[in-house]
Amino acid sequence: MSTPQEPFKVAAVQATPVFLDREATVDKACALIEAAGHNGAKLVVFTESFIPAYPDWVWAVPAGEEQVLSRLYARLLANAVTIPSPTTQRLCQAARRARVHVMIGMTECNSEASGASLYNTLLTIDSQGNILGKHRKLVPTGGERLVWAQGDGSTLGVYDTPMGKIGGLICWENYMPLARYALYAWGVQIYIAATWDRGEPWLSTVRHIAKEGRVYVIASGMTLRLADIPDEIGGIALKERFYRDGGEWINGGDSAIANPHGELIAGPLHEEEGILYATIDPDLMSGPKWMLDVAGHYGRPDVFELTVHREPHPVIRSLEAETTGEM
Repeated sequence: MSTPQEPFKVAAVQATPVFLDREATVDKACALIEAAGHNGAKLVVFTESFIPAYPDWVWAVPAGEEQVLSRLYARLLANAVTIPSPTTQRLCQAARRARVHVMIGMTECNSEASGASLYNTLLTIDSQGNILGKHRKLVPTGGERLVWAQGDGSTLGVYDTPMGKIGGLICWENYMPLARYALYAWGVQIYIAATWDRGEPWLSTVRHIAKEGRVYVIASGMTLRLADIPDEIGGIALKERFYRDGGEWINGGDSAIANPHGELIAGPLHEEEGILYATIDPDLMSGPKWMLDVAGHYGRPDVFELTVHREPHPVIRSLEAETTGEM
């Protein structure tokens, strides 16, 4: 495991995507990566489903509105991201130019199978522009099940970087104790909580995770106003029909960064776009664990045991006949 020797800066991006426009949102993401790198950040974190925006209509459009939901889903699918692809290549190039690691949320197309199902995915890119891996959200919450499929354990893990071990969960996965524990047990030191949630008790959850895991937590949220949603999408007057009684802000963001003592050291940033910065103290990445290490001396493996099934579960497997040459 790499252990940094000097303090370094990290960034939580709180920004508004260009709603259901993948290319324009990637343009914005690349500019924000460049800005954060210019300001000295070594790790830049974006919210869940930043590309091509969080599908907030799952909370506004009734499940029985099949035609409306089908049209919106088609638009979301058309702007989803395939990994790898020219879209991810642009993000990788931005990370390499800025010399930063990037973790960014996106709606991902299941290109390995039908190409018509979607995942809520957190992509990790290193400072050389290489994709380290991706995590697909294990359980879409509530209305999210209308658009996102369930990920599996094969994408759960942490990455060893020059900054230490980084890894993350998406939104309410952070309320899954065993998922958190798995990251702790794999030695995560900088814990990413990419989310659509905001306010209390979410901010208390961020602080709790930091204290529980003795980790730095970077919780990146998204700002979204009613004005950021187009008046019409796919021939549907979405705002007029389903947001008529809504206020100006759909999501205020509330991005924040907490240290291993459970203290907020940046944010929360509320109802505005911006980039939060915080300095990571390498001593705090391990020192506080002398008292509490939930996956170490506090773990009691003689009493409790966790098994994580990390094998992939593909929709289809192809068995090709072996061919042998005859002399």
